[in-house]
Amino acid sequence: MIEISLVPEPLASGTSEERATFGLFSLMVNDRLLAAGRDTNSRELRDGPYVAGYPLAEWLVWNWWRLRWELSYSSVERARRGWDFAHCMNTIGEGYAWPSITVHSDGMRIIFSSEPSRQVNMVLFQYMGSAGHEVIPAGEMEAAINEFVENILDRLNGNALNYSNLHRLWADLQEERDNPNITRFRRLEAQLGYDPDESDEDLIFRSLADAKELGEEAWGEVAADAGFRGTPGQMISAQEAFGAAKQNRPNANANDVIQLCRDISLPQPGEEAAWRVGTYVAKEIRNQENLSCQPVSSRKLTDYAGTNRDVISNKDMSVPEFSFSLDQKNGASHVSLRSKWETGRRFQLARLIGDRLIGSRSTYADERLLPATRTSSYRQQMQRAFAAEFLSPFASVDDMLAGDYSEENQSMVAAHFEVSPMTVQTQLVNHGRIDLQDAPDVANRGALLQSQSLF
Repeated sequence: MIEISLVPEPLASGTSEERATFGLFSLMVNDRLLAAGRDTNSRELRDGPYVAGYPLAEWLVWNWWRLRWELSYSSVERARRGWDFAHCMNTIGEGYAWPSITVHSDGMRIIFSSEPSRQVNMVLFQYMGSAGHEVIPAGEMEAAINEFVENILDRLNGNALNYSNLHRLWADLQEERDNPNITRFRRLEAQLGYDPDESDEDLIFRSLADAKELGEEAWGEVAADAGFRGTPGQMISAQEAFGAAKQNRPNANANDVIQLCRDISLPQPGEEAAWRVGTYVAKEIRNQENLSCQPVSSRKLTDYAGTNRDVISNKDMSVPEFSFSLDQKNGASHVSLRSKWETGRRFQLARLIGDRLIGSRSTYADERLLPATRTSSYRQQMQRAFAAEFLSPFASVDDMLAGDYSEENQSMVAAHFEVSPMTVQTQLVNHGRIDLQDAPDVANRGALLQSQSLF
């Protein structure tokens, strides 16, 4: 649940648009006030600051596509590419002290994070902030932005300000959202990390053609991965993907991949936390195969994936930009794995199995490409959660550790299940057995795996 509100208040000076839209701002997400705070010299808390709604509405409309579709990057990449200007409210400016609230997407849901004010003696309004993250379905944010912008426009119109820049931006956005072709263009543009009309048009049109060939949702994941790696202009093409697959020849058959025998009902994408969906499906398939608490051998794993042992053991296979399975029309398939380490390839192959199992009940069931990337999208989170639970069921991990969470014991358990120590550490963090600061592998290299615990 989300509510963006602005209670009208008078303003003696400022532009006409500011005076018409000034008021007490508040942002409620899942019953938490994210912009609450107090004046520096006061102890009285307020729901939010006094600001003009006009620049906020402009910011929401201009950045709508990136807020809806762009994932989060590393702090270095965020700074280099100006990510904060599209996702952090405190960049809005216009003379107001905006809250430090960050908004971004995982493709299906929207994540809100708020931080308290720093250097409290130097600010007019001290934001309290709040620990953790609030997550809502993307459709709820879309509806809330629509309502807020319409309210601001009504206030402008009521003051005879009928031809503002916000009117123009809003009309353009509505036209784009109503046109399926423009929507696809803008979505892919945002997934790559570009503002509207700042990308290479030839790249976007080529990518849209590739999406028709390989799958629109899958290609969006590839675009997000290119944005995450900081190389959106070098996004792989469908032709290059085919070329990478052919170097390894057809090495799998999509028809031989393990299937769930029991007809299970999965929530619609975004209705449930991604890690819960992935974990649930992994438990179902382990029960079906009577795996109990036993490790999954590489031979069994490749059998489940409908491929051969070389996919895991052959270190000479070409290494792609991301792991993927690419299906041919006759059922033959190419599997390419990115990791140079056997435990990494096992984990990535398990991710592809999970993607196919979950995808068979999702909107991308008929797509030819199944990508396993490094991003924190909803789909990638489901894959990672599936792989972790399928290869190293947490109940068994927890029993084996028996409360001893030392690195030596974690490594012993990881070796038993043939997974990386980072996988075990991540499971311990996600299940609250250890704190993130006590998990160096997760903290330093596994931010994407760590994100399972956030949604």
